[in-house]
Amino acid sequence: MMLDKPGQKPHDRLAEILSDDMAQVNTLIRTRMASDHAPRIPEVTAHLVEAGGKRLRPMLTLAAARMCGYTGDNHIKLAATVEFIHTATLLHDDVVDESEKRRGRPTANLLWDNKSSVLVGDYLFARSFQLMTETNNIRVLGILSDAAATIAEGEVLQMTAAQDLKTTEAIYLQVVRGKTAALFSAATEVGGVIADMDESQVKALYDYGDALGIAFQIVDDLLDYWGSDATGKNVGDDFRERKLTLPVIKAVALADTEEHAFWTRTIAKGRQEDGDLDHAIALLNKHGTLEATRAEANDWIAKARAALATLPAHPIRDMLNDLADYVVARVN
Repeated sequence: MMLDKPGQKPHDRLAEILSDDMAQVNTLIRTRMASDHAPRIPEVTAHLVEAGGKRLRPMLTLAAARMCGYTGDNHIKLAATVEFIHTATLLHDDVVDESEKRRGRPTANLLWDNKSSVLVGDYLFARSFQLMTETNNIRVLGILSDAAATIAEGEVLQMTAAQDLKTTEAIYLQVVRGKTAALFSAATEVGGVIADMDESQVKALYDYGDALGIAFQIVDDLLDYWGSDATGKNVGDDFRERKLTLPVIKAVALADTEEHAFWTRTIAKGRQEDGDLDHAIALLNKHGTLEATRAEANDWIAKARAALATLPAHPIRDMLNDLADYVVARVN
């Protein structure tokens, strides 16, 4: 195993140790995103796939498989599957959200059009299912197809709950499990399944991915109000887009009549004025909901670490532990 480099981030260390596998995954992605009949498919896909993302989800599949002693090549196909599912959902999300930027670059729907983004997303979903069936593992197929359905369900639930002030923390968690954590947990779980790990270890891998994904999204939602260069978002994007995230849900639950009227006007009805974002942040601070949200993110990371602790000692396990800590380091 290589020595850690001072200042190197956990996901970079993971990428370095998995570099040979990731090179194969990237080659497979480029091969499978090709189309002999529709050149727009690789054009649109390449714009997003090659935009400099961390490839965190496929790395989780590779890491889980390697940590469990897997020696075959199906983890390469599954990692590419996970990345295709993720890329497809991003293409669709940008259309639904009418987004204009993704990872600091213009979105595909802006450069091409909504139809291209939706149809190329559909193509990538189809490619992902082709890849996963090539493993000849029905359980893996079930895990990843369930995750794809859960992601879609979470997005639809978010669409209906995003501006509804009656949205509870339980509904928020259901949305987060769908839109983010489902693919994290599937990515780690399938790594254990193809390595023929026992059920308790497969469950631990699932629990790690689930908790990591939930914390990842909670931190992202928190940084929307605290601000960070790491997210690529402006402070208050979620507020301007009228998205009910955990800090606001907690504040609405504690709101007096005047505060509830403010949230109704700005989130439920979308009538926002100059100074509203500052007032919203002041209310979040008044009720301590930003700190409460940070505490919840840390609680989920504690669950992720506890799940990892049940797995056999391995250098990659230590890196996954560091990765969990890094997710919340941005807000601690």
